[in-house]
Amino acid sequence: MNQLPILTVTLNPALDLSTVADEVRPDQKLRCDKPIADPGGGGINVSRAIKIMGGQSTAMVALGGATGTRIAEMLKADGLSVIRLTAPGETRQSLAVRDRATGSQYRFVMPGPEWHKAHVSDMMQAIGEAARAGGWVVVSGSNPPGVAPGFEQMLTVRLKGGNARLLVDTSGDALLALAGSSTPVDVLRMDSYEAEGLAGRSLPLRSDSAAFAAGLVQDGAAKSVIVARGADGSVIAGADGAWHAEAARVPVVSAVGAGDSFVAGFVLAISRLQSVEEALALGAAAASAAVMTPATELCHAEQVERLYAGRVVTKL
Repeated sequence: MNQLPILTVTLNPALDLSTVADEVRPDQKLRCDKPIADPGGGGINVSRAIKIMGGQSTAMVALGGATGTRIAEMLKADGLSVIRLTAPGETRQSLAVRDRATGSQYRFVMPGPEWHKAHVSDMMQAIGEAARAGGWVVVSGSNPPGVAPGFEQMLTVRLKGGNARLLVDTSGDALLALAGSSTPVDVLRMDSYEAEGLAGRSLPLRSDSAAFAAGLVQDGAAKSVIVARGADGSVIAGADGAWHAEAARVPVVSAVGAGDSFVAGFVLAISRLQSVEEALALGAAAASAAVMTPATELCHAEQVERLYAGRVVTKL
């Protein structure tokens, strides 16, 4: 199936380690199962999920040190197309531990190396050179220390010259800066917790999320805004109105990777020139499939296809 080019960008990747302990308690040595290691970081996960769903992308990843080399080898083994850039320090690691007794999962996320202006400038130039005209650039995940809020707005201006479009899935100060910007990215995604933080109020209904998203579009933060509502699916608002895609009712094993799987499904459908509502539905199917898998595993193709076939999308 034909598709437009997709470039994913991971500024702050991590080697994701996941394990299980009988019980997570303080002040004791916790004997854990053999850890599972996966290459992690928003953009990496998006590229991995795109490949799982039969699509193609190029993953631009900033890597450093022995951990960075290990991730590069894992990405190569996964068959991903990778542009490796040099990070200013050792690539971080993260740890997810599931408590066997309760089923609860504890996630420990390290900050990553400190970036300076020269590193940010080099990354901006590299993204501009790698982005393809008419294609999509996906910036997903946290910004590393030293990358100031406003990076995504500067990238938007940079990409306009090459006619590439930008999807951003971020949080914290970077999201706050985007929400207050008048330089719109093409698609901005956030979860309900982040949306409620920006709105300063609860958003209990789908219509509340849609109205909030539409307000951000009207204010010029983005051309389209997606709010993920967890088990209640996702809402998108844009120039053509608002839509809601239901999340499938599936057994939840781990929420890790669900958001990245959503972004992968959405941008893959859009890059195949499908409608916004169909893209929202494929994203929702990919996210639902991802929560069925353990640890840092992502969605499985056959589950995505099955859930997408039963999609329920409603115009709000």
